[in-house]
Amino acid sequence: MTSPPRILILYAHPSHGTSRVNRRLREHVQDLPNVRVHDLYEMYPDFHIDIPHEQQALEESDLIVLQHPVQWYSMPSLLKEWIDVVFEHGWAYGHDGHALRGKDLMLVATTGGAASAYQPDGYHRRTFDAFLPPYEQTAHLCGMRWLPPLIVHGTRRASEEEMASQVNFYRERLSTYPAWSMHIQTPADRDPIGPQLQPGNPNDA
Repeated sequence: MTSPPRILILYAHPSHGTSRVNRRLREHVQDLPNVRVHDLYEMYPDFHIDIPHEQQALEESDLIVLQHPVQWYSMPSLLKEWIDVVFEHGWAYGHDGHALRGKDLMLVATTGGAASAYQPDGYHRRTFDAFLPPYEQTAHLCGMRWLPPLIVHGTRRASEEEMASQVNFYRERLSTYPAWSMHIQTPADRDPIGPQLQPGNPNDA
């Protein structure tokens, strides 16, 4: 019998208690038996991250979910620090860094602004896809498969019906993984980065 896939949610919300949508999203999936949630701001309020603990959790997971509100067109500062120190050269990437290869990475993010704000004629002047390359390239460099993200716009004014639709879709995505993801071709499938092309240690720069 095949064991169920293991899913790790890296939840990074600096103000979880006041969250309207991220909190609902998390609460709607954290009871799934194969889901594990690391609430980074609860675990590491001093930003002192337990690197071996986090790396072990990643090694034990099949799907890694980054869940957070969008802040300044990117991720909250603690999640950025987490990636900086946990995705170590020689472990996550580099010539001998293979720990994450073949795993799936998915972004679940919320924006306060409406979807219409993320258009060329909106006040953000770009579609939201323009802000995704750092996430996608991080996955590719580490040999992970970048799955289609779930972006929830307009959280400040979302109705109960709109929120229910999004949280139900999130639960459906996780509860039916990996069936829906197996047919997706990602850059890691089509054009993996060979060991000879992997970058050196950035600390040596």
